Amino acid sequence: MDRRIKLRHIEAFAEIARLQSLKGAGEALGLTQPAISKILKELEDILGVSLMRRGRGGVELSAAGSVFLRGAEASLSALRLGYDGVRRIQTGGTGALSVGAMPSVAARVLPLASQMFAAHEPETVLKVEDGPHAFLMDRLRAGALDVVVGRMGPPATMDGVSFTQLYSEQVAFVVRAGHALSGTTRLEDLHGHLVIYPSERAAIRPLVDRLFIAEGMGLPPRRIESVSGDFGRGLTRASAAVWIISQSVAAGDIASGQMEKLPLETGITAGPVGVMTRAEEGVAPAVQLFRASLRAAVTELGLGA
Repeated sequence: MDRRIKLRHIEAFAEIARLQSLKGAGEALGLTQPAISKILKELEDILGVSLMRRGRGGVELSAAGSVFLRGAEASLSALRLGYDGVRRIQTGGTGALSVGAMPSVAARVLPLASQMFAAHEPETVLKVEDGPHAFLMDRLRAGALDVVVGRMGPPATMDGVSFTQLYSEQVAFVVRAGHALSGTTRLEDLHGHLVIYPSERAAIRPLVDRLFIAEGMGLPPRRIESVSGDFGRGLTRASAAVWIISQSVAAGDIASGQMEKLPLETGITAGPVGVMTRAEEGVAPAVQLFRASLRAAVTELGLGA
């Protein structure tokens, strides 16, 4: 490999690709926009190809850039793995496992799995970060996360990612107890009601869009877009809003009687929930144990495969 390629080139390129912005990548790395532009230009000169196309909407990877990104992300991930291994030796065996959690697992499966994991691996620090699908996938590919748990996204978002299914789940339409829509089986009855709708970067968004299209309906005009469990739960309890969310997120509220699920047909929204890791890497022992803890939690909760 050309010895002129330095770590700063790889880090800058990967961050620009993740954020699709020179300015954003510069801020993330503590650099000015001219400085990070210069680093990218140096890398392109060394490789003799254009890695990105610059436009009014930001930057996009070229064909060569897409190829180089896989190697860049893999190299950064390997360096982080080595660094964590050294830190583990220095601290007497204590390590860390960084987990990305989507809303579909953050409420029920992950808390139980985390307890099981801690019982078997007490010296490993579990670092949990939540967020929408696209954000967590970017973090996983960049090596900032070791594993992501949640809904499998569209094929375009799963490039370079290995997926292992745990169970399948549908989307639910949830309202507070005693809501005016209680018992409705018609999606069209939501017209005029405030709807908490999945955000564009959420894994369930395309499935919910498909459901509305199949019923001959457009997006709800009165809507707030979010997949935050805390926000959705708080607004649904305090108002007449209809919350569209993965069923497990609101399962506890439904079981307690504080909320109820509308008996709408949502089979079209069923999708696999599982564990995602980087495809090019071997599975570390801690990840294997965490995956086993997730399977045990799914079995105990009766979610099936």
